[in-house]
Amino acid sequence: MKSIARFTVAAMLSLTFFSSLSFAHASAKTYTVQAGDSIWKIANKYGVSVLEIKRMNNKINDLIFPNEKLTIPDSISDKEKDLLARLVSAEAKGEPFAGKVAVATVVLNRVAHKDFPNTITDVIYEKTPGGSYAFTPVANGTIQQPADSESIKAVNEALAFEGQGNGSLYFYNPKTATSKWIFTREKVTQIGNHVFAK
Repeated sequence: MKSIARFTVAAMLSLTFFSSLSFAHASAKTYTVQAGDSIWKIANKYGVSVLEIKRMNNKINDLIFPNEKLTIPDSISDKEKDLLARLVSAEAKGEPFAGKVAVATVVLNRVAHKDFPNTITDVIYEKTPGGSYAFTPVANGTIQQPADSESIKAVNEALAFEGQGNGSLYFYNPKTATSKWIFTREKVTQIGNHVFAK
């Protein structure tokens, strides 16, 4: 479990630019708070939104106490987590951790946005109006490679941060992008080699 102490300030700042609406979770489990826990740590451990944990437990702040019982919403399926982690691994190989989290967050933002499909699988396998896949790793098959451990952690962190930020829907490498359209999108930030945009 990633300690919030190791979560860099740069990653926290860059994440505020990305996230959009949170998913609805149909069912839940109960978690007993341990000494040293925080809502962020618990959300990251389970790969669920901090905001959703707070909403389900009628919390207006982040204050929790040892032995307190919290309702933890269900996360996305293990199959979709794996698919998203494989996409992140293929798309953000060699990028900083914050960039990997941001790539995962773009997919989550698309799921929550009215102009995109409403599941992670459908977003990842979506085709553009021209008939090509929206994500290069789907087209070239690299999405079939197993995800590295950092990409798996990045997905859980993106899920924990879900619902906060400005909702980036696109990312691209300005050195390799060939679509003139992508350069017309509103730039939110740049992390590593990727520009994130709305």
